[in-house]
Amino acid sequence: MNSLAPTAPTPWYREPWPWILMAGPVAAVVAGAITLWIAVTHQDALVADDYYKQGLAINRTLDRQTAAAALGVEGHVMFGADGTRVRVYLKGNAAPVRLTLHFAHATKAGLDQKLTLGRNAGGWYEAPLVAMPDGKWKVLLEDPEAAWRVSGIWQAGSDDTVDLHSEAR
Repeated sequence: MNSLAPTAPTPWYREPWPWILMAGPVAAVVAGAITLWIAVTHQDALVADDYYKQGLAINRTLDRQTAAAALGVEGHVMFGADGTRVRVYLKGNAAPVRLTLHFAHATKAGLDQKLTLGRNAGGWYEAPLVAMPDGKWKVLLEDPEAAWRVSGIWQAGSDDTVDLHSEAR
């Protein structure tokens, strides 16, 4: 048999090189479509609409922290075993009838919570708590008039308590 005889050519789609060359552009189109879908379906929660007003309010925040340090205000927050109640013990020269407790999620503003705590006969402040997903939370405690504020970081899912202090101390 003659080995130099021409063979029938194989169709292009049976060759590996066209597929290898097309894989890069196809992967780029798929990645672009996925990126577009993420951009359209998820909001930019980390971008503040009123960033200028927030920048102007920084001095008021610093004044509130300084006021908390001057009063010696500190807080100790305890979470119930089932995660449905929160209790706060307040130390220092302030004893309002109510307190406001903010939970700010590190990356998802939609999960933030604001609670009003009432004082019971034992001197503790209590309120019911909606279940919180695990993660890092900034906890802010302030009086109803917003004259002082203390804060701390809580790792939900692993910490049962968090201590709140003035950042100005």
